[in-house]
Formats: sequence, C-alpha cells, structure tokens
Amino acid sequence: MSSGKDLALTHVSVLVGNQREALEFYRDAIGLEVRQDMPFGKVRWLTVGPISQPTIEFLLEVPEMVPNDGVQQGARTRIATGAQGTLIFSTDDVDATFARLKSAGVEVAQPPVTQPYGVRDCGFRDPWGNHLRFSQLMP
Repeated sequence: MSSGKDLALTHVSVLVGNQREALEFYRDAIGLEVRQDMPFGKVRWLTVGPISQPTIEFLLEVPEMVPNDGVQQGARTRIATGAQGTLIFSTDDVDATFARLKSAGVEVAQPPVTQPYGVRDCGFRDPWGNHLRFSQLMP
C-alpha cells in the first residue's frame, strides 16, 4: 500500500469550451508548450505545460470528454457561468508578465499588487472564466 511518499502530480484538468481556442490561448497568449495533442474519441487529448516544469501537464478538457451526461451538463453550466478553477504560476517578474499578458489581450482580473504574505501578484481570466494568477516572491 502506498504511504503517499511515492506520489507525484502529473496532470491537472482545466475545463474549457473549445480546444482549438484553448490551445491558442494557453500556448500563444500565456506561453505554455504543447505536450500532447492526439485524437480522443470525438475530441482531442490535448495537454500543455510550463516549459520549466516538464512533469506537469494541464489537460484542456471539454465537457464532451466526460462520459456521464449529467456531469457533462454540469460542466457546460460551469462554463456558461464562468465559475471555474484557479491556476497559480510563479514568475521572476510579475510586472513584466502582467504587461505581456495585458498587451496580448488577456482579460485582467487584478493588476499587480504587493500582498502582505510576501508575494507580488496579479490575476487574469481565460475565455471560460478560469482564474490565472501570477506571483513573484518578494525579498
């Protein structure tokens, strides 16, 4: 039986409404690299990840990937209301990251601010309402 010491996180699902648009957003605007892109039934098994972390992949998951009709409808409802998950990235320069993403047209949720818990961070939203935060440790 596993004690948990042998576990490692490899994939995180990000619910999106359209895989082609999600690929363009996460690859071109955010700057993640494509890890896998292959047929998966009527959709694609499409993953992206940070270049500096080759062992973590974000699965760009659409509701059609869920085999249960009720869960698919729930996923469609979450996309429609924008109530999604959060991805938090670290960066060496949060202000430069903010400027780059804002100029790429990514929806701003919060401009850079220095937090009392020792980071400077900012927030954005993807086209489906997922929250994206970028933080820089402060000295």
